[in-house]
Amino acid sequence: MAAEAETVSQRIDKWLWAARFFKTRPLAVEAVEGGHVHVNKERVKPSRNVRPGDEIRITKGFETWVVTVRGVNAQRRPATEARLLYEESEHHREQREAVIEERRLHGVNIRVKKPDKRERRLIEQMKKHW
Repeated sequence: MAAEAETVSQRIDKWLWAARFFKTRPLAVEAVEGGHVHVNKERVKPSRNVRPGDEIRITKGFETWVVTVRGVNAQRRPATEARLLYEESEHHREQREAVIEERRLHGVNIRVKKPDKRERRLIEQMKKHW
């Protein structure tokens, strides 16, 4: 009977790791403790169990996922299998993609490289003239 209960629910930090939202469990724990993960619109602790049917809101950087738990898996499996653990509604997926596209169009996600030696010299010259 205890084995059945384990397969029906799983700790949120393990689930986030198995569903590949976070690369490591400590990162998942940090996100949950930081208030970036809500289950059924409630802030939770890493030890909170999730069950199929629970709604999870995950905020990671500027992206927010709202997914419904479809299953649990004790081990981290390939990404194709991990996608079977949750379902994202079409509405929420479109919202998330619209935010990503808007940030891309405004140039927010463009990586800024460090200036090289020549550029540093030019910056120093400009500073001297001001």
